[in-house]
Amino acid sequence: MKALDLKIDELASPEYTPVVNRAEKRIEEAILYARVSERLRKDEIEILSFPIAIMMTAATKGLFLKRRYALAEAKRAYNLLKQENKEKVTEIAKIFNWKIKRPERQKAASKTITHDFTLHFIDFLRNTSNFHEKKWKLVNRLTHNGYVHLTKDETARLISEEIRMHVEKKLDVKGLTLPENIVERVSNLKQLFSRQRGKIRLEEMPKEVVTAAFPPCIRELRSSILSGGHLSHVGRFALTSFLVNTGMTVDNVVDLFRTLSDFNERMTRYQVGHIAGEKGSRTKYIPPRCETLRTHGVCPGMDEICRRIRHPLAYYRIKLRVLKMKAPVAPGA
Repeated sequence: MKALDLKIDELASPEYTPVVNRAEKRIEEAILYARVSERLRKDEIEILSFPIAIMMTAATKGLFLKRRYALAEAKRAYNLLKQENKEKVTEIAKIFNWKIKRPERQKAASKTITHDFTLHFIDFLRNTSNFHEKKWKLVNRLTHNGYVHLTKDETARLISEEIRMHVEKKLDVKGLTLPENIVERVSNLKQLFSRQRGKIRLEEMPKEVVTAAFPPCIRELRSSILSGGHLSHVGRFALTSFLVNTGMTVDNVVDLFRTLSDFNERMTRYQVGHIAGEKGSRTKYIPPRCETLRTHGVCPGMDEICRRIRHPLAYYRIKLRVLKMKAPVAPGA
């Protein structure tokens, strides 16, 4: 790249249109699919498109979009790294000044323990700080003389996290002056991201429902229905739409309503399926905003998080992060 001595103004030239197209496509794929395609095109186009995509993403000035793009590039790197041989993986890891080496075979009891790599615990901890799975806890790892034993797949995962952080740093630039044709593309990307933002938020919800992260209104509605209490139409819609958007199945939501005196399974199943986007218009509905719930008397009172948000699903996302930060590590976990 340095040898090419490419200037930003030159991107307006038709000569670089294929490169700019690929750069724009990288960002589009990140927005739509949270990944960048792995299929390599011409080397010169692929290599040049990356720094241009960095510039275009930085020019959007959207923090959420920047993070999504960095994660998408990291996922692409992970999938490609898994296809590389171990020597190449080692070379790439050392670009980031990792203390990494190939372990020797060790005998333990009657079996042979083999791992593909050993990594210094400081490098391991730096790249697992955002991982929540128990297997990434240092106390759960096989270590020897300060080095953590890793498989090739695990090493690729850690390198991809290093790449994610590297890309995020490169996106933290200001004062870019881009050619008009690039500015127009950046504007289109911002509009695309704006249209997809709600869908992206829902995609990032965990697959398992965490009742401890429910906002006060949903906790109150759920408690009322479990005790056979009456729910208003707005309350039923709010509870149902919240539950299906946090990962609860239609069957489970229907079962929740069985305690009501006016329960009708056929009608309830249709209504829940309709809200979940499985019936009728196939549109998945989201809960009303907090302001609407307060107007209809559904809000039982706000807590500290409520005062910072405007929507029950936003509360759920924030509370999930809080719970993860406060979660104690069980002995041996």
